[in-house]
Amino acid sequence: MSLNLGGKSILITGGTGSFGKMFTKLILDRCPDVHRLVILSRDEQKHFQMAQEFSEAEFPQIRYFIGDVRDKNRLMKAFEGIDVVIHAAAMKHVHLAEYNPMECVKTNINGAENVIDAALACNVKNVVALSTDKAAAPINLYGATKLASDKLFIAANNIKGKRDIKFSVVRYGNVMGSNGSVMPFFLKKRNEGAEFLPITDNRMTRFNISLEDGCEMVFYAIENAWGGEVFVPKIPSYKIPDVATAIAPELEQKEIGIRPGEKLHEEMITASDSFNTVDIGKYYAILPQQSPYSKYTKEEYKSAFKGEDVPDGFAYDSGTNTEWETVESLRALVKLHVDSNFDI
Repeated sequence: MSLNLGGKSILITGGTGSFGKMFTKLILDRCPDVHRLVILSRDEQKHFQMAQEFSEAEFPQIRYFIGDVRDKNRLMKAFEGIDVVIHAAAMKHVHLAEYNPMECVKTNINGAENVIDAALACNVKNVVALSTDKAAAPINLYGATKLASDKLFIAANNIKGKRDIKFSVVRYGNVMGSNGSVMPFFLKKRNEGAEFLPITDNRMTRFNISLEDGCEMVFYAIENAWGGEVFVPKIPSYKIPDVATAIAPELEQKEIGIRPGEKLHEEMITASDSFNTVDIGKYYAILPQQSPYSKYTKEEYKSAFKGEDVPDGFAYDSGTNTEWETVESLRALVKLHVDSNFDI
């Protein structure tokens, strides 16, 4: 994909995480003339570790900026002179959010508000926020806070006044190999000599996307968003027992029960969203509902992107998806994206 980021300054909140490191790699590979790339994170140890891979000596455009999205004053300093903000910072672990609800609210909702306020105040041009499949029809606090965050970023387009800025959202499913995901968890269990692999529920399914494909979505949003969209990728699903079989076919699988806040299947587009959703080819775009503040109509958007309406009542969830990973394809993906030493 061609990128028009030469001479631009980009900031990634939560930039020392799995997404931030992959996005940094791709930016430096594809846009070596980027003016500045700011990695904002509250974790100084992760800053130190990331700087071993992307040093400021080798990449003078990089800045490592310690800060928390809960701290609006710090964001105001970080956003000075920034053109594009990628908001990846979040409290993401479902069970920890259930036990520490206000901490999740402070980071995911209040932090989103701070990002919006700082972007408006500092004349940022483009903000892309990362969402999650758990934000669609949420049943856990993490998903509810991310839905609220999505709504804040969508509504921010209504309060920009005459500022040249747009806010959009990308929403995708489980990322292969990211911290806390099931593939490295099963690999660790196997390598430690476990006697069985724990399966929360044998019926459970999830969407699957690689880190690089997640980054591609963000690049797409930077280049193409009009403001207010939630972009959703067309990606395959997998069954959790198939992942276990792909990684350790010799191990028994034991069902242990769903953890608090978990779903059997994840959704990315609900039937209620269908009336505002446009199929634009590689992605779906959930458009903001029409109001007196709307900047464009659904018909204008469809015309520009050669898009089509989805059927009324259309829903996109991992259990009824039409595209599936197999045990064999999952083995290949584990080797490619999680552990290059994995024996397939």
